[in-house]
Amino acid sequence: MNPIYHIALAATMASSAPQQADTLATTPVQAVMSLDRCIEIALSQNPTVIVADMEIERTDYSRKETLAQLFPVVNFGATYTRMLAKQTMYMNFDMGAMGGGASAGGDGDTADEAASRASSSKKDDGIKMGLDNSWSVGFNASMPLIAPQLWQSLKLSDSQILQSVETARSSRLSLVNQVKSAWYTLLLTIDSRRTIAENLDMARLTAEIYEKQYALGTASQYDVLRTSVAVKNIEPELAQAEVAIRQARLQLAVLMGIDPADVEITPDKGLSDYQDAMYHQAILAEAHRDISGNSELRQLDISTSMLERSLAIQKAAFLPTLALSANYNWTSSSDGSPFKNFRWNPYSMIGLTLSIPLIDVHNVYATKQAKIQVDEMKWRRADLTRAINMQVDLAIDNINTNVRQIESCSESVRQADTAYGIARQSFDIGAASYLDLRDAELALTRSRLSYYQAIYNYLVATGDLELMLGTFDLTPYTPAR
Repeated sequence: MNPIYHIALAATMASSAPQQADTLATTPVQAVMSLDRCIEIALSQNPTVIVADMEIERTDYSRKETLAQLFPVVNFGATYTRMLAKQTMYMNFDMGAMGGGASAGGDGDTADEAASRASSSKKDDGIKMGLDNSWSVGFNASMPLIAPQLWQSLKLSDSQILQSVETARSSRLSLVNQVKSAWYTLLLTIDSRRTIAENLDMARLTAEIYEKQYALGTASQYDVLRTSVAVKNIEPELAQAEVAIRQARLQLAVLMGIDPADVEITPDKGLSDYQDAMYHQAILAEAHRDISGNSELRQLDISTSMLERSLAIQKAAFLPTLALSANYNWTSSSDGSPFKNFRWNPYSMIGLTLSIPLIDVHNVYATKQAKIQVDEMKWRRADLTRAINMQVDLAIDNINTNVRQIESCSESVRQADTAYGIARQSFDIGAASYLDLRDAELALTRSRLSYYQAIYNYLVATGDLELMLGTFDLTPYTPAR
């Protein structure tokens, strides 16, 4: 069963309040999910992954198609031929040579009688050859015995399967990276919205205090208007944060291959929950820099192997081939109706066909082109290796920078929170002005948003490094075959 329906069913059964049928049809189910669960659903539901798996299956059938060429090919056939005009055969007899003895006392024919027979033979219409109907029914079989090009094609098919498998792996790794980025974006939008909502609550509380003071005559109308404007300025930011959350949920649902109208995804944690593990991950990223798992590099190596196989195929074209052929047939010929007077006669044969290429200028130049392509791939691999190493270094530097930024922002949040508490108490007793309180509120809000943004940047950088190194373990998400 589709895992989305499991989620919808569990969430619906967990709800204790009865709902109308039309409400269930239009309201998405609230589903609390972890990142691992989102990745699991995406790897089983996303069309890109499904197409990649189908491509592996198609390539496997292509290899079996090549392998099948080594087996005998047996055909059954039947042929019927109707003679419309029979072939005429003429025979020229030398009557003088054949009848010389007769004129000298053979059978007693005279010279006039011999001339008469010769004249009548010249007027003969000839002999009609063949029968009206001709049937041929039987089996034909052929099988290659020595086929160097076909043997090399089988090795090329193996490389094509490996390429399809690696392409599917690359699609999965890319999808995991996209799901993680969408997940982190959703966490960032939710935490940002909560921060903005807290700022709005603080501004509303201050505005209510001034309205009460204005009613008592202890505050001016200017103070009331100023705090009211501050509230109005924050409300659009909150609306934008709501839109950002919906967009992030939509993006994550699309990557997971589910309908956003059916399930509303709620993360089971926030960005701050990732802070404890970031130091360990940064140390691992610095220690493990092996790029052998990079999917792009592995695909290039497989492409090089395929070009080497193609070169071997071109060289195999210079080698001889040997094929076996055999047939067993029944023939019948008759005059008159084609469905009568059958006279079936079997005949069979077996043979070998040897082909030795002597001159093939086209294949000579094709082989040289294949050699150049193999050499080109070696240069491309060297260039790609340098580029990937550079990207890994930049990613690690980016991760370390984000770790330091998270530490700084975390300390900034603690200081801003303490400063806001002091400013709030001072404002309540009249020792601080509204501007001092508002500055403390804005500083706390900016510190929190910067803190969440730093964690988000760190998580995205870690995911990008994981994608470049190809270190994400897909085994737990791969179904058993």
